[in-house]
Amino acid sequence: MATATITITDGGALYRLLAWLSPAYPVGAYTYSHGLETAVEDGSVATRIALLDYIATVLRAGAGRIDGALLAAAWRAADAGDDAALDELALLAAAWRGTAETALESMAQGTAFAGVTQSAWPDARFAAYAARHPRALAHPVAFGAAAGFHGIPLRPALAGWLAAFAANLVSAGVRLVPLGQTDGQVATAALHPVVDAATEAALAADLDTLGTAAPMLDLLSMRHETQYTRLFRS
Repeated sequence: MATATITITDGGALYRLLAWLSPAYPVGAYTYSHGLETAVEDGSVATRIALLDYIATVLRAGAGRIDGALLAAAWRAADAGDDAALDELALLAAAWRGTAETALESMAQGTAFAGVTQSAWPDARFAAYAARHPRALAHPVAFGAAAGFHGIPLRPALAGWLAAFAANLVSAGVRLVPLGQTDGQVATAALHPVVDAATEAALAADLDTLGTAAPMLDLLSMRHETQYTRLFRS
């Protein structure tokens, strides 16, 4: 099984993965802060260290924990050609959000990812999956399924997606706090072991017992829905 593969030897697969993870890939990630905007507004996140703590919590005990497990499950289902499991994951991911804004964040990016990926990197199996769930594929499920169908090994696909998720929050923090660009890169480097640990946790996760333990993240997201001034959609 490709699950244990750490490096990508297929140049085409590596190119696809790098393209899909690029900030230039038009999924709209830059418009979301995952509740961070409210945390900055109320003074909870005002330094690089506080930003690191926030993002690490998202990855370890919040949406990152859930999304990593969903991505891995979608990859395995696509790799096995298990349409029933893929359909179940689409429904599960759609239900697994605590607030309206985090649901929008995941579903809108998933819809954008599915559309552009099918246009630029067409695959009949992925097209059929997206057609069965129009505008209803969460981003990690859409990404995991596409990676599985396109032969991108699971571990680098998962680690890359989580790293991109973390990097997007770092970028939001740089703009919101604000922090300097060097601070942003120092934060990104410091998150490396957190992303690695989140990757391992996702690979070993059991969806039947999976859960989150970061209610403050949901409370911040709920407050953001009515925040007076906002730069971000979540």
